[in-house]
Amino acid sequence: MDAIEPLHSEDGPAFGDSAPRPVGSTPLEEALLTRLDEDKAQDMVLIDLKGKSAMADTMIVASGRSHRHVGAIADHLLRTLKEQGLGKAKVEGLPHCDWVLIDAGDVIIHLFRPEVRTFYNIEKIWAVDSAHRTARD
Repeated sequence: MDAIEPLHSEDGPAFGDSAPRPVGSTPLEEALLTRLDEDKAQDMVLIDLKGKSAMADTMIVASGRSHRHVGAIADHLLRTLKEQGLGKAKVEGLPHCDWVLIDAGDVIIHLFRPEVRTFYNIEKIWAVDSAHRTARD
């Protein structure tokens, strides 16, 4: 089992210092990760669920800086899904934007405000016997 890096350091990342973006194995995953990267989503994690869960093949977890940032990221991801031919993705949590869940079938995306992500810590739940794809070198 691969270790998951801490979500946030005490002082936060240094200006301009960001973790490498995870690697997607399908065009859909790459499109979603690219959109997240362009929207300045923080702490992106991609969890491979193939053979571990029947609900999806991949889970993407990311953070936004505020309610507004999480909502904007979610809106952009929904547009990206529509462009990819998946316009009927299920969405939960948009009115409050503390935790937005987007279910696109094979890919499930969780967007959090940092405090909410730390509280629920879903990466830890799914880390048990789950392979995490490593960042690009």
